[in-house]
Formats: sequence, structure tokens, C-alpha cells
Amino acid sequence: MARKRKTNGEDELIFLPLGGTGEIGMNLNLYAFGPPEARKWIMVDLGVTFSDGRTPGIDVIMPDPAFIEENSDDLLAIVLTHAHEDHIGAVAHLWPRFRCPVYATPFTAELVMAKLIEAGLDDVVPLEIVDLGARFTIGPFDIEMVTLTHSIPEPNALAIRTSLGTVMHTGDWKIDPDPVVGDDFDSERLSEIGDEGVLAIVCDSTNVFSPGEAGSEADVGESLTELIAGLHGRVAVTTFASNVARLESIIRAAEANDRHVVLVGRSMHRIIGAARETGYLKNLPPFVEAEDAGYLPRENVLFLCTGSQGEPRAALARIASHSHRDIVLGEGDTVIFSSRIIPGNDVSIYDMQNDLVRAGVNVITEKDHFVHVSGHPCRDELRAMYGWIRPEVSVPVHGEARHLREHAALAKELQVPQSLILKNGDMVRLAPGRAEVIDEVHSGRLVLDGNVLVPSWDAGIQERRRLSYAGSVFVSVVLDDKGAVRGDIAVRLLGLPERDNSEVRFEERVFDALDSALDKLPRRKRKDSSQVAEYLRRAVRSAIRHEWGKKAAVEIIVTRV
Repeated sequence: MARKRKTNGEDELIFLPLGGTGEIGMNLNLYAFGPPEARKWIMVDLGVTFSDGRTPGIDVIMPDPAFIEENSDDLLAIVLTHAHEDHIGAVAHLWPRFRCPVYATPFTAELVMAKLIEAGLDDVVPLEIVDLGARFTIGPFDIEMVTLTHSIPEPNALAIRTSLGTVMHTGDWKIDPDPVVGDDFDSERLSEIGDEGVLAIVCDSTNVFSPGEAGSEADVGESLTELIAGLHGRVAVTTFASNVARLESIIRAAEANDRHVVLVGRSMHRIIGAARETGYLKNLPPFVEAEDAGYLPRENVLFLCTGSQGEPRAALARIASHSHRDIVLGEGDTVIFSSRIIPGNDVSIYDMQNDLVRAGVNVITEKDHFVHVSGHPCRDELRAMYGWIRPEVSVPVHGEARHLREHAALAKELQVPQSLILKNGDMVRLAPGRAEVIDEVHSGRLVLDGNVLVPSWDAGIQERRRLSYAGSVFVSVVLDDKGAVRGDIAVRLLGLPERDNSEVRFEERVFDALDSALDKLPRRKRKDSSQVAEYLRRAVRSAIRHEWGKKAAVEIIVTRV
């Protein structure tokens, strides 16, 4: 039990989301305690999101932590609720900006450590492994981990106690009466905390529009076993690798139908290794290596694959495009998508499914059979949570604007006195007094461009996006000291159609525009290379726009001899 801290009359309890509010994913939440000039902070989760394809060359996106980086001397710790990428994926990338301890339960810590090893930070980051249900003190914060259920082992709510009140930060959760892997949902402890009195709940909003309950992993396991029993040929099942309970259900379903399991994809091996290392997935049948799968009868193999979201480099995408080194699926085989489509991934998933169908493969999704349940709470589960916690203030997070507004409406229906609809960067004073937004701080995005972290508004990123829409033209002109053209003008077009509607090559259009512009440009104005380049750039871009209807990126290089 933490020692009760005496409250200064100027102390405030602050909540500040920098990621994950007004969006789903990329979570970064901050809590502060103390007077305005001497606040002490903790960070809850530090995750990533993945590109939807609108940022060429970018796969990983994370919150911009500039505000807390400027206050890093007062950041006491990072506390992680669970091991999904949108909650831990940015730790290895951003920790050097904070250099504070990181707290996590064993399974989460195992996956974080793998990332730290890859980044060369394993001997640097103070990773504090805490038990499930642990209670510990970080500065003015008394933090208790409360075991919930989700689509990954060891999801934790945080009961964050201060002398000005308790905040229940739920993280991601659902109520699973039979979770398959991991501990049961600790509703008794939640109710006890509610009895103590809770100032505010900061709660998952993902499924607020869905009635009823999300459903149990055990039921999915039974359904998969029955489904696979009626299938012939080779079977592949794809799901989120982090859903360890689903992995066990699929493996047991394969075992019940006399099928040997082949793990396909790095994430499958990594997650199963971490689960075994921390005491989960015991007594599984041995796996078959992918290169040996071809020796098994078609009726006796099941491929457990990454790539349920159509990721181009994942295992299933390579199988669908016939580019996997060891695995081929064809006529009479079946692929089961034991997952849902994350918004934004629709096109890539449908393209992959169409490739499979064209090869004669049967495709089964959650719309065809009961093969998936969500890991987030539906409306009846939210009602139950509010019944246990009974907060004075509801702060919906982990949802888009429409989710947050609906969650706030539900809280009002459940007689919660106050709800706040926030966006990233809104600084909220939860206590003392009525909860309210008192400030707004910077909350942007960083993108991982190769190995370099840059702001999403970086000029190079913006230019690349523009190039992807309208192509580019490069021109090299050599002028002598009198402004006369020397040698041939060089033109290079990228991403433009070869010919316009009149069947004239765009390259010829560019040369014509350059010749015309140079004829009109007096010799006396040719002495300033930058002015010449800008004059030619406008002429070329205007000519292309006139014929094509798009503004290509035009770069003119003027060289003097």
C-alpha cells in the first residue's frame, strides 16, 4: 500500500492524450500531478499505427512526443497496459528522448525486450517487470494493475490513485467469460475499486456502436474445430499473430482434425516464442517446418499465417501471389480469415482474396462463418464497466470522433455526471474542481522514413506524396555566360502518360514549352540562373497542365559554362 501523499493547495491532476484520442491506435497518454510549475508526469502506453498507403514509402507512424520531450526531466516512467503494437510499438523508437523506466507485466515485457534488442537498447532501458495485479508507487502516483481480458495475454487496466482522486485507465479490454489463454477478467477487483470511489474513467470506445457483447474466444475455438472438420485439401488460417488465445484455438482445432500445424511468418514465430517463454501455450503438438510441409498429405496440414490485413510482405500475401518459397495453395484448398478488416485495409485484403480465388482456393471470412470475435467492449460490456466503476467523469478514448461522442452519450445515459469529448493535445484538469480543458499542446505525428524519424509534415514527405499523384519532370539546361544554350537540353519524365489525347508525346510538349520560353526570354534576363529556372519551370508546368489537367512537379537545373 502506497503512503498517502499530503496535497499541496496548488496541486492538480492532469490528463493529456497525445495519441489515440480521435483515432484508433497510436496510443500515448500522459498523467501529471502537482502545481503547474512543478508537475510530475507518467506516460501510459507508447504505440504506433500503420500507413494506409497515402504516405508513399512510409509504413510506421507514431505520435509526436515533443511536449513531454521538453518536460522529460519530470517524466517519471512509462507504464504499458498490454503488448499490442498500437500500445508498445514506439517504445524502442522514442525512448531515447525520455530515458525513463518502463513498467510492464511479463508477456508485454518479453515483446518489448525483443524490440529493444533489435534497436541495441536492451542494456540501456530500465525495464521493470511487474506481476499481474501488482501495486506500486511512481512519485505521487499509486498504480495498481487490474487484470482484464482482450485479444492478447495480460491486458491491464490501471487504477491510478492520487491524493486528488483515482483514475481508472482501462486500456483495451472486453469481458471474456472463457478467455482460453491467461487469467480471468477481474470484475470483483473493479467493483472494489469502484466502492473506494473513482474520480474518472478513461475508457476504450472502439465498439461503442455495437450492441450486446463481443463474445468469447472459447466459442470461436469450437466453431473453428467444426469448420475445419468439413474441409478438404490444404487449409490455411490467418489471424492477428498477437491474439495468442486465437493461435491456441487454431492449433487445437488442427490437432482435433489430424492436421499438423506449420507456422508461416516471422510474427507467428516471435509471438509464440514470447508466449511460451512467459508460461503460455503449454503442451502444444510439435510444429512442422514450412520447407517440410510439402511431404505431408494435403488433408493433414494446416498453415497458420500472418497477413490477415493484406500486408504485402506478410506470409499470406506471398502465398496468394505465388511468390512464397515453400508453400503453394491451389484448387480445392481453403483459406480462413479469422480476423476482421481494419478500416483502410479493405483494398489490399480484397485484392489478396481475389488472387486466392483465381487460384481455385476457397476463402472463408467472418461474414461466412463464426471465425472471429472482437477484443473490444460492446455496449453491454461498457454498461457493466460503468456499473462497477461508477465514475464521476467519463473520458472516452481509443476511438474516432463519432465513437467518442457516442461513448459520451452512453455515459450520460448511465448517469455519469460529466463527460469530456477530447482530441489529441487537449490538456484536462481532472481535479480539483470540475473537469475541464485548460490548455492545448502540440500533438502531431512522426513517420519512420527508412531508419529516420521525421515529422509527417516534413518537406520530403509532402513532396513524395505530391509526386505520387502527378509525376515529375526533370530538365537540365546549360547556358554560357551570355545566356546562350550550349549542347542539348536534357529532359526526363517520371509518372506521366507517354502521350496526350492528340497522340503527341509529353516529352515533345516539354521541349516545345522550353523552346518557346527561351525564345521569349531576353538575353539580359538570362544572367540570373535562379530566375531562368523559375521561368522555365512555370512554362513547362503550364504546358503539361494544359494537356494533362494535372500539376506535375517540375525541377529545372541551370548550369553555367
